[in-house]
Amino acid sequence: MIRLNVFLKLNMLSDKKAVKDLGNELVEASRTDKGCVAYDLFESTTISDHLMICETWRTEEELEAHMNTEHFKRLVPQLQALAKMTLERFNY
Repeated sequence: MIRLNVFLKLNMLSDKKAVKDLGNELVEASRTDKGCVAYDLFESTTISDHLMICETWRTEEELEAHMNTEHFKRLVPQLQALAKMTLERFNY
């Protein structure tokens, strides 16, 4: 299994609603992708300009397929335009 924690630091706090809307759209679409075990968006309660997407995948192949979906290719660049994204990856 593969766990990804994707941290989003907003470029501007005023973009928070747009980032949450895009993130929620990505979550809903990604949950239907083959191999998705979990996919959630969290808003920090301690740092106002931080959010996090936590995702869990069964296999590397299924994660790669997810990254080639229409929704991933459409939504991730929009998120990257509004927030700095950093990734932590864990295998278990």
